[in-house]
Formats: sequence, structure tokens, C-alpha cells
Amino acid sequence: MKILLLLGHPNPDSYNAALAKAYADGAKSAGHEIRQINVAELEFIPNLQYGYRKRTELEPDLITAQETLKWADHWVFVYPVWWGQVPALMKGFLDRVLLPGFAFQKKEGSLMWHKYCKGKSGRIICTMDQPAWYYRLYYGHPSTRAIRDLTMKFVGVSPVKVTSIGPVRLSKDEWRNKWLDKVKKLGTKGQ
Repeated sequence: MKILLLLGHPNPDSYNAALAKAYADGAKSAGHEIRQINVAELEFIPNLQYGYRKRTELEPDLITAQETLKWADHWVFVYPVWWGQVPALMKGFLDRVLLPGFAFQKKEGSLMWHKYCKGKSGRIICTMDQPAWYYRLYYGHPSTRAIRDLTMKFVGVSPVKVTSIGPVRLSKDEWRNKWLDKVKKLGTKGQ
């Protein structure tokens, strides 16, 4: 399987980076092809300056990212939940690359749209500083819904599975290592 691993945390020494590495190690050990995009390492303007009214030319890193998104059979997004959402740079990345004509296209005279990323599956691995059950039940897990339903599924990626990890803050090494092992197994299975 061809897997895109998208790291949305800006710190290369973060627990999210360790989770991405664990997933990649598992995937490689099982013979999957994997390409990784670390959003913080890309050079691009994260603001969709004109919305969809006027095209903003894509920077070379974003052109490469689109090629990688197209190439992959399975998209894995790894990110921390900050203020109930993905980090700003990751949001800007998605705004800039998942464009009409590339990821979707509105149908003329209709409220419906074409989904250009059908046939791909997805996985969200997100971390938070609260229990995952609390984030889901009390807040309605807004970042998960936004990325799974209003981003990935909107463009045709389905099914999309979710791994929510929390609370990370105040967690012990033993707990973190168990999650690293679980995520590595997900990579082995290409899930």
C-alpha cells in the first residue's frame, strides 16, 4: 500500500513526531511504501488570499504535496488538538492544497460536488491534553469531525478511522510507549 503520512505538529521533537515515526517504522517493516510530509518544513503562504475567487499560485512544496496526495492510497494525519482544532499551519496547508479542480469540484447549478479523492482511505491520529472520551462526549470532538467528515470525506477519502490519544499532558513514559507500540501496529497493518 502507498501511504502518505502528514505530520501537522510544528515541533520535530514532539510526541506527535514520535507517533509519526512509529507509524512509519511499522509501515516500512510490513513493506508498505511511505512518504511523509512535515507541514512545518514546507515553504508556503498558509493563507488562501482570495478564497476561491482568484487562484493563488502554488509554491513548489505544495505542488509536490499535491502529487504525494494523489500518489497515496491511504492518508494518515498526525496532529495535536489545539483549541479544539488542528494547528493553524496544518489548516493553512489543507486550505492551499485541497483545491477545487484538484480534490473536488462543485457541480454547475447544484449544491453537490465531485469528489476527486475516491478510492483512498484515511486515518487520523490526534493527541490532546484531556481524556479522548471527554473531548468526544463533552465537546463533540470538533477537530475530528472537521478533518474526517468535512475534509477527508468531503473530497472522497473513505473510510477514515480515528485514533485519539489523551491526556498527553502529565502522562508517564510507560503510557506514551504503549501508544507508540499501538500506532506502530497500525502502520504495520496499513491502517
